Amino acid sequence: MAWISLKIEAHDNTAELLSDTLMELGALSATIEDANAETPDEQPIFGEPGDPPPGIWQQNIVSALFNDDADVAALMADLTKATGLQNLSCEVEQVAEQDWVRATQSQFDPIRIRDDLWIVPTWHDAPNPAGLNIILDPGLAFGTGSHPTTHLCLAWLADNVKPGMNVLDYGCGSGILAIAARKLGAGRVIGTDIDPQAIVASHYNAEQNQVEAEFYLPDQLAPNQLRDEPADLVVANILSSALSVLAPALAVACKPGGSIALSGILREQAEQVSAIYAEWFDMQAPVYMESWVLLTGTRKCA
Repeated sequence: MAWISLKIEAHDNTAELLSDTLMELGALSATIEDANAETPDEQPIFGEPGDPPPGIWQQNIVSALFNDDADVAALMADLTKATGLQNLSCEVEQVAEQDWVRATQSQFDPIRIRDDLWIVPTWHDAPNPAGLNIILDPGLAFGTGSHPTTHLCLAWLADNVKPGMNVLDYGCGSGILAIAARKLGAGRVIGTDIDPQAIVASHYNAEQNQVEAEFYLPDQLAPNQLRDEPADLVVANILSSALSVLAPALAVACKPGGSIALSGILREQAEQVSAIYAEWFDMQAPVYMESWVLLTGTRKCA
């Protein structure tokens, strides 16, 4: 069986209306995506404890999947009538039938970080059984180890984690960085993320790796916990705009003399983000991988 996918451009005040209406018109699924994803204009959608639920992006792509015999012209006419929105345009893609499980798994081979540090999907054998292998099911959360920002953070952890150190993984995604820190000898490791699915994936992946790490939604953390129990190492692999906003909170979460690693930053964003964190950290030279940057620093003692 094959399907067709409709992709429709939408503003922030029309995306949900279009998505809901497409489902009412018989779509098998409908999703809203950032139209500027993976560009410098990508927008973060994040929230902090006590804030209203995050919204959606200003510029969106609404994607809907239909059976391959759907009448696209009739669907678009019905969509215009039901929503009252004029001049809607769509792109139509054919989606062939395939084994989606195998297709997804085929995208994730073991990933070498160093000769002795590998990310190994649950359906693969470890290339170096004697090395430090992080067994990973990416689930629905970010962090498979394939992205340059994750790679940069893992290499930094491998060079900086010392036995017994406390580590905070802010924006833990799949839990990969927290799990790596624990396997590298860290003591208490805490991961936090605003996405409930990230917490589920992180717990699952920690169990697969037989390590103990704590994962929380922000509201599940004790009041002032990150301030009162600062970490020796803080790692945050999230969008640069979020990093900029969170700088004071991440500084408080890091012990004086402790270290921070920041990624999710494009080359052209590095100078601005580094300048923000320089208020609290002695920033070091950036490390580059493709178009992405790792920023690191040492927490000032005064």
